[in-house]
Amino acid sequence: MASVTQRKATSPPLSQTILPRHLPNSLSPEDGVFNARARVLGGGSVLNAGFYTRAGENYTKEACWSEDLVKHSYEWVEKKVAFEPPMLQWQSAVRDGLIEVGVLPYNGFTYDHIYGTKVGGTIFDSDGHRHTAADLLEYADPQKITVYLHATVQKILFTTNERPRPKADCVIFEDASGGTHRACLIKSSVKSEIILSAGAIGSPQLLMLSGIGPANQLQTHGIDVVVEQPLVGQGMSDNPMNALFIPSPQPVESGRQPSMVTPEAMVSALETVQSYINANGTVSGVILEKIMGPMSTGHLDLLTTNANDNPSVTFNYFQDPQDLKRCVQGMQTIIDVVNSKALSKFRYSDMPVQGLINLMVNVPTNLKPRHVSASISLEQFCTDTVMTIWHYHGGCQVGRVVDNDYKVVGVDALRVVDGSTFLNSPGTNPQATVMMLGRYVGLRILQERKRLPAGKK
Repeated sequence: MASVTQRKATSPPLSQTILPRHLPNSLSPEDGVFNARARVLGGGSVLNAGFYTRAGENYTKEACWSEDLVKHSYEWVEKKVAFEPPMLQWQSAVRDGLIEVGVLPYNGFTYDHIYGTKVGGTIFDSDGHRHTAADLLEYADPQKITVYLHATVQKILFTTNERPRPKADCVIFEDASGGTHRACLIKSSVKSEIILSAGAIGSPQLLMLSGIGPANQLQTHGIDVVVEQPLVGQGMSDNPMNALFIPSPQPVESGRQPSMVTPEAMVSALETVQSYINANGTVSGVILEKIMGPMSTGHLDLLTTNANDNPSVTFNYFQDPQDLKRCVQGMQTIIDVVNSKALSKFRYSDMPVQGLINLMVNVPTNLKPRHVSASISLEQFCTDTVMTIWHYHGGCQVGRVVDNDYKVVGVDALRVVDGSTFLNSPGTNPQATVMMLGRYVGLRILQERKRLPAGKK
């Protein structure tokens, strides 16, 4: 890659809040769910809860990835960022509760995404220090890479002169002061290419701003159409999350701890919402579930031609009945765990599960209206209290916007390599697979270059 420009955030802030359309600079017009985009070197791994889990075997097969190369790429990532977490009292109680209610088998500690109960990985080391995707730069040769901080890509430029189809040529980006810069490929090298890794929100947005996307939408914003790609920004998904908070008579260890997962349930410290409950001096733990897949999908639309502005994204949480059914099953598992003997020491005897449900219904987890039936119907509870787990994916999916080599269909010298290419969210959470994919595609590119005719640069 002759010229590589990473789309990183201006600083501060480290993240940008995504709110419904009726609020300025927003995403999710109908969803009413608070979201955030990481704008920092290392992306979401700088801000997330730290869970680290590989994709399942079936996911690898469906993606038509080389199993050996996937395994190698995960291990390459894990040498820098993944760790076995300690098992403290709260996490141990939830683990034992899952086993007690029949979420089996117990798989112990593993990075693998498998059915049952397990202790997953974390990107926090034994001293509690976070390790992020930026740590993978330790592998890089400093003489062969330049990383621009506080630089935000605005658009990709293409050349069409005497070519059968457009070729990505340059990237326009702004510095923290608003100054505009241009990074261009080496024209004499057929190996030069641009790799777009701006995430599930940023990558489809930048393709559209660069003239690749639905023609009608681009023309509405005065953007010249380079290639009409109607599927750019389509297939947007976010795994919906729901939770119960459990006020506890004894201390509950705070976050940065392991994940206990079932096919659709996991444990985390949702510190923002938890602080709302703890404001009254109440200590609480939290058990949450997120929906695998999901089946529901939405779309991304430009609101402005400024790359610094959020686009509008509709995720359509629970639009597909299967997602709602899975949420009800997950919440029922949580209720069973809350009622288990293993978790009894973290429960007030005078607060039944119905009280916990009522408590959660009254927590401002989103901007959606609350229904009276949410306290007695798990279906309504799931819909009314839904939150994001920040697992955005879609928008530049393989087989739709990019080919199996992650090359953007219809143009040359441009690939997209990030979560926007996923058809479904991998494993328990996507960060391990997003990092793995960077290594995986990088090795594939090197193999591809070796096959170029002799004499080609």
